[in-house]
Amino acid sequence: MNRARAALWIKICGLTTPEAVSAALDAGVEAIGFVFADSPRRVTPEQARRLAAPARGKLRCVAVTRHPGQGLLGEILAGFQPDVLQTDAQDLEQLRLPRALELLPVLRTPTDRRALPERLLFEGAASGAGRVCDWSTAADVARRTRLILAGGLHPGNVAEAIAAVRPFGVDVSSGVELRPGVKDPAAIERFVAAARGAGTIVQE
Repeated sequence: MNRARAALWIKICGLTTPEAVSAALDAGVEAIGFVFADSPRRVTPEQARRLAAPARGKLRCVAVTRHPGQGLLGEILAGFQPDVLQTDAQDLEQLRLPRALELLPVLRTPTDRRALPERLLFEGAASGAGRVCDWSTAADVARRTRLILAGGLHPGNVAEAIAAVRPFGVDVSSGVELRPGVKDPAAIERFVAAARGAGTIVQE
């Protein structure tokens, strides 16, 4: 018996302007990300707090880090107050984390671990570099957990990626930019429309 896919979870990452936040809200995405690692998209906790203000209670506001120290994490939690912390899976083993904080572990390489997190983000080695990850490996992981696909996605290939991987969700950053660090509202709209269209595929 056929059944419709669950609604696709979409995150727009690396937001740096109010216009980008507005575009994400208008597009009806599930989450927006603010980067606190070395990147053209890096913001301070205070900048992220101001940018995220219109989105609070409407979607998930994600703090995106990579190998943060406990001190930086404390600044992010106090200044930004994220709904979700996104960082490499091994980072989570080293940090002291509030119990109530929602986590999004990042997996960058193939894994044969039997115990996967309930939900994870899968991308390649270089975040925000526009490089497509291994969709074949991602598809294998997506059969075992709720996988959010990232890495090199853009309006022109997201439908193909969804068909190949069948992920729980998708995450885009550089693929909807005018230039590094500055999002294109029109590209955000196109990306979400393409992803939603692909996400209505029926499956057995």
